[in-house]
Amino acid sequence: MVNINRQWCKGCGICVAFCPKKVLALDTLGKIYAADEAACIQCGQCELRCPDFAIRVAPKEVQQ
Repeated sequence: MVNINRQWCKGCGICVAFCPKKVLALDTLGKIYAADEAACIQCGQCELRCPDFAIRVAPKEVQQ
């Protein structure tokens, strides 16, 4: 799960560029959002590279 703090996001697009599965995108206001969260592989590249700490990647819950 990708948790985004839109108030902290300045819209630099670094997270979008480094996402290997193209999960993230910029909206019309220039803020990030999860365009395809189901495709997220929790690699953490967005969280690691975000200069504003606006993204947190939480592991998906295991379904039993």
